[in-house]
Amino acid sequence: MSTFNSIEEAREFFKGDKFATNLGVSLEKLDEDSCECSLELNDGHKNAVGGVMGGVMFTLADFAFAVLSNNLHSPTVAQQVSVNYLSAPKGNKLIARAVCKKNGRSSSIINVDVSDDTGRDIVQFVGTGFKL
Repeated sequence: MSTFNSIEEAREFFKGDKFATNLGVSLEKLDEDSCECSLELNDGHKNAVGGVMGGVMFTLADFAFAVLSNNLHSPTVAQQVSVNYLSAPKGNKLIARAVCKKNGRSSSIINVDVSDDTGRDIVQFVGTGFKL
C-alpha cells in the first residue's frame, strides 16, 4: 500500500523539500515500487571546471530515493547511502530511476540509476531507508 494516493499528492508533499525543488528537481512518475525524477541542467549546476557538480547529481538521486522510500512507508530517513559517479553528463537533462529492491519491516533498499538524456549512465546510487 502506497503512502501517496496520487503523484499530485506526492508532488505537493515534496514541495517541502526546498533544496531539491529550488535546484530544479521534479517528480515525473511514481508507482508502488519505482519512481522517476528529472533535472534540466543549466549553468547554475556547473562546477569550477565546467562539469556538473557532484552534489547536483547526488541531490537528484537522493530525492528519487526519498520519494520512493517515503511512498513505501512514511516517514523514512536515509540510514546509509553509497554513490558511484560513472560518467560526466553530456546531455541537457538528468533522469533518476529509483527501484525498490527490498521492502522490509524496518528498512528498505532502493537502487537509483541516473542517466542523461543521451542515454549515458551517470550515477549508481544505493540507499538504505530506516522506517521511523
